[in-house]
Amino acid sequence: MTSKTEQALIQKAFQERMDEDELMNCMRCGFCLPSCPTYIESGRQEAQSPRGRIALMKAVVDGLIEPDEEVERALNLCLGCRACEPVCPSGVRYGHLLEEARDIIAQHKKMPLPVRLIRKLVFAGLFPHQERMRKATALLGWYQRSGLRTFVRKIGLLRLLPASFRQMERVLPDVPTAKEMKERPHRLGPDGTVKKRVAFFAGCLMDTMFMATNDATLRLLQLAGCEVIIPPSQGCCGALHGHGGEKAMAKELAKRNIAAFEQLDVDYIVTNAGGCGAFLLEYGHLLKNDPQWCERAAAFAAKIKDISEVLVELGFDQRPLRVAPQTVTYQDSCHLRNVMKTVSAPRRLLRAIEGIEFREMKDADRCCGSAGIYNLVEPEMSMQILDYKMEMAKQTNATTIVTANPGCLLQMKLGIERVGWTGKVRAVHIVDLLLEAVEGAQAAKEEERIRKTS
Repeated sequence: MTSKTEQALIQKAFQERMDEDELMNCMRCGFCLPSCPTYIESGRQEAQSPRGRIALMKAVVDGLIEPDEEVERALNLCLGCRACEPVCPSGVRYGHLLEEARDIIAQHKKMPLPVRLIRKLVFAGLFPHQERMRKATALLGWYQRSGLRTFVRKIGLLRLLPASFRQMERVLPDVPTAKEMKERPHRLGPDGTVKKRVAFFAGCLMDTMFMATNDATLRLLQLAGCEVIIPPSQGCCGALHGHGGEKAMAKELAKRNIAAFEQLDVDYIVTNAGGCGAFLLEYGHLLKNDPQWCERAAAFAAKIKDISEVLVELGFDQRPLRVAPQTVTYQDSCHLRNVMKTVSAPRRLLRAIEGIEFREMKDADRCCGSAGIYNLVEPEMSMQILDYKMEMAKQTNATTIVTANPGCLLQMKLGIERVGWTGKVRAVHIVDLLLEAVEGAQAAKEEERIRKTS
């Protein structure tokens, strides 16, 4: 329950910090409504739409309503997918408004003690510290490899956890060992002539839980002719903090990453996670009011580029790529599409692979319901959205669902588990499939050579 004192502080902060010009840019035309998953899944409730949420923010600023639980609930139920932004004729930057509003509420409302402890553990104690991320992932690896996972599942101990956590446990990837996570490269040369000199943003979860995908990304960059620099002082991008009401910590993480990369003489800073890439791209906005960092942040953001765009630019889709025959569909990462504007490059790469029949999924640009940790904190709405997504995937008859973000990947695996497709349909990150296609083409070439010489 938000106290009257807290409401007064929140309202004052709204009036001081919310961008009123941006709020006024909303013309209430409703073009955003068909693109908003929570508006659709809530039975078309206005308060669960971008237009409705902007109206609530504006009403708080104007003193027409109090920032009570209903306002907070409407803001928290938003996925933050930003599908409303590309369709907005006024160009309202809804995502910026949402992040500011959430931060104001989080910083002025006293949350229950368990919530405060969990937030402190996750936002301050874990994600900003890569060594702790490695240790936590190594602990998960021990759970997976020691036989404890099998035992825990067998005796039903997981039933003590919320359903959303039980489901997520089943789809987590098998993670690397502590030794493997420590032995990370800092520089890799290209295969052949240097075409581009790039830096790679390794991320926190991507370089621990999804390290195999990072390794595949680095190998693809080498094959494409890139010299790759991986600065060891980089860390978490801060997206979870920025989206979750911890902007001060997000700014500190941004500064650390800018400092890690800004002295490198590179053409691009390459990312392979849509959520991370989009937040990195907006460091300029995040630090716009900091005179010591605003220009440095803008220069950093100007170099951010998704791996798929880099590969297409370097003609990777022209090289031999081959996999076993399969039907493939692609689920857009919301932030990769709506913020980074990367739409055609992943599809172009997939269509270039021999053996793939590519089928576009209806509403591939609609959020899958992952949205960072949304599927854990808002499981009911998340699963509604996921169930619709799996119905659309079913219509393609795909045997492989491809995406370009770790959260989306886990959500697709969760969807496959929910509808009983395990063993029949797989979900993969696009770079893992591309490396599989490179190796498939190489194997086919070797088989042909042996056949001709035998």
